[in-house]
Amino acid sequence: MRQRKEQTGPRTTGLNTTSMKRIHGSIAHDLGVDIVTGIYKPGDTLPGEIEFSEQLDVSRTAYREAVRILSAKGLVESRPRTGTRVTEKERWNLLDPDVLAWMFEGEPSVEFIRGLFELRMIIEPSAAELAAVRRSGADLARMGHALEEMARHGLATEAGREADQLFHHAILEASRNAPLMTLSSTISAAVSWTTIFKQRKRKLPRDPVADHRVLYEAIGNSDPVAARAAMVDLVRLAQEDTELSL
Repeated sequence: MRQRKEQTGPRTTGLNTTSMKRIHGSIAHDLGVDIVTGIYKPGDTLPGEIEFSEQLDVSRTAYREAVRILSAKGLVESRPRTGTRVTEKERWNLLDPDVLAWMFEGEPSVEFIRGLFELRMIIEPSAAELAAVRRSGADLARMGHALEEMARHGLATEAGREADQLFHHAILEASRNAPLMTLSSTISAAVSWTTIFKQRKRKLPRDPVADHRVLYEAIGNSDPVAARAAMVDLVRLAQEDTELSL
């Protein structure tokens, strides 16, 4: 396991709840990155509580809480006498925004990135089609504001990427489909991390704001056919841009 950048100082006994959450969240992050990037492989056993807590000078409680976080995301399982083992990749919750973020802290595979775009292509055109029929004026106002912020800041900035996430989130909300809306955080994370990924070595090959504006206008005109087509084009072009970085 990589050495953590920030040492916690004395043992974590007596720390308040916020500090404890920060510590075990940091441990879960570091272990999660090590798992999804292959430092710990499926079947490997993580360090035991005593070994880990002494190595990084944290409490055993903080380590156990971190393991619970990873277990909830399907990355590890703990059993009596055998310790905590990394699970097979098929059990990982790849739709979890944290797991997505951890994947992109390393070098995600071509197959994984293409899989994200396949997921988006399955979900987002249908969501745009529904949004064109069901959106309210407030939904359209949120999309319009996000679009303005994207244009003002640009996707090379954190503020621009946040606006991009809000734009896609507003479309899923406007679908008025509760099961579909539960995927909003996953889609938003996929949009954000692939945008960061495709400009890691070079500037963005083009400004995608115009593609978003076409989609916005189709939803504003309550045209489901045009909205679906615009979203298909948006996702396809985003994938083509990302392919240049692979």
